[in-house]
Amino acid sequence: MLQRLSLALCVLSGLAAPVVAEDARPPVSQCQLIAQSVPAVTYAAYRPAEDLAARQEAALDEEVTIRFLGHSTFQIETPAGISIATDFNGWLRSARLPDVVTMNKAHSSHYTLTPDPGIATVLRGWNAERPGEKAVHRLVVGDAYVRNVPTDIRSWDGGFEANGNSIFIFEVAGLCIGHLGHLHHELTDSHFAEIGRLDVVMVPVDGGLTMGAISMSETIKRLRSALILPMHRRGPPISTFLSMFDANFDWKIADSAAVSVSVRSLPRKPLILVLSGV
Repeated sequence: MLQRLSLALCVLSGLAAPVVAEDARPPVSQCQLIAQSVPAVTYAAYRPAEDLAARQEAALDEEVTIRFLGHSTFQIETPAGISIATDFNGWLRSARLPDVVTMNKAHSSHYTLTPDPGIATVLRGWNAERPGEKAVHRLVVGDAYVRNVPTDIRSWDGGFEANGNSIFIFEVAGLCIGHLGHLHHELTDSHFAEIGRLDVVMVPVDGGLTMGAISMSETIKRLRSALILPMHRRGPPISTFLSMFDANFDWKIADSAAVSVSVRSLPRKPLILVLSGV
């Protein structure tokens, strides 16, 4: 509990600025396992009169709402009202236009070349200007810090395209929320170090279009997330993915397409929650 209190305070202090451009010095990630250098810290304003213990306690109950819109698109609503859509393709959307969208290059159901001009921040998981090089995103939007970890994707000729996918990570309200995108290969130790802690993870469960059920389940077991949200189900029933996990994991079929989660409400035992529509 003390660790989560500390994490919640760090996020409150490190993400206080309204918006930071991508070329500005980003805050230190509160979710990464690897050490980062002190000069990379962004300091918040110091207000000694504030009751820090009260701020810590309040942060534990700040809720993030995650709604499944279809395929691998989720809409994430932060406590400050920032809306983020993952793997945005332009046609899976809610009534509200998101403030931030992330995309992956796998195929047209995961991105659009013509996003709505009203979307303030569009983050592509691949480097369009220098194909094969990593796309790098490190920015603050409202109360959310968004970053990415690039991975490779299979190309249409059967080979692999370097850095064509990104795992996007959203750090908000003390939570570390990750979307694996169109993950085509097992992650290396370096990938896991870059990702760090994920309290919530959105994982493709198609059984082979991304990775096979065994490889994907091993990835999830190593991430040790408290809340696992399946997505991108094509072909095999969800039971095929669920059968890969033993009694160390709980699972539940939800009646709703949305879940609200806070640091305090995270399940103590890892829970695979199948949202309505998956």
